[in-house]
Amino acid sequence: MASTIVLKRRINSIRNTRQITKAMELVAASKMRRAQEQALRSRDYQEATLSLLYRFSGMKEVELRQPLFYRRKVQNRLYVLVTSNSGLAGAYNANVLKLLTQGLRDDRDKGAKSKVIAIGNRGAQFCRRLSEVDLLAVYSNFGDHPTANDLRPLLNTIVDKFLKEEIDEVVMLYTKFQSNLVQVATQSVLMPRPIDDEGATSHDFTNFEPDTDTVLFHSTLRLIEAQLWQAVLEGLASEQSARMIAMKNASDNASDLIEDYTLEFNTARQAAITQELAEISGGVEALKD
Repeated sequence: MASTIVLKRRINSIRNTRQITKAMELVAASKMRRAQEQALRSRDYQEATLSLLYRFSGMKEVELRQPLFYRRKVQNRLYVLVTSNSGLAGAYNANVLKLLTQGLRDDRDKGAKSKVIAIGNRGAQFCRRLSEVDLLAVYSNFGDHPTANDLRPLLNTIVDKFLKEEIDEVVMLYTKFQSNLVQVATQSVLMPRPIDDEGATSHDFTNFEPDTDTVLFHSTLRLIEAQLWQAVLEGLASEQSARMIAMKNASDNASDLIEDYTLEFNTARQAAITQELAEISGGVEALKD
């Protein structure tokens, strides 16, 4: 059994740690509410843009007329990885990194090269340790309230490399927010857009100014931007939810440890008092003799 001094130090240390985790829980809860509101508010728009992209992909000869829909053999695949800048968020980063690991394994089996653009330092740190991955860029300064202007350099980089055929497919890896307790690691193809056979249509394009291809290109660009932006918002909401739950569990575990160590401390102190009383009684009996 540890001494009362050691136990008291442990209790004080755990109590200080609990104060930190409790404060982090409250901060994460505050950020979580804002992030959830932003993600849920734009989700309907994201679903509408996805439906419109599927409609575009099913239009007659769109793959030949629009380079963003052009499909070719995947020799270079780019992963846009959404993670956090800091840890202490439970399994938030681990779940999406598992998806990346599985994708890299599949690429290696198929002979395709893997490239990564990381949103968040945790994903970048993971990719730097992998020899078969080409880490193209790291974006870690989006903050808690990213805007379309913040994401535009990332979008321009992705589109430029796709049009130059430096990459053949772009895959988004992010965590979709479902509830405070449930966040699901998700994978979706950003470019080229997958064709929805059920929703495919053979309607010809309406006449546009200045021309159909120009309007379609810029419209598709904005719609892809909406998909990218929503993935980042979903990741932020999931991150704060996961961090809040992780910090709450840490605070609860700290409280349990404090109770256990307090019981052990009281037991040790009682044992010390009993021993002192026994020594005093023994001394008194020795003096009588």
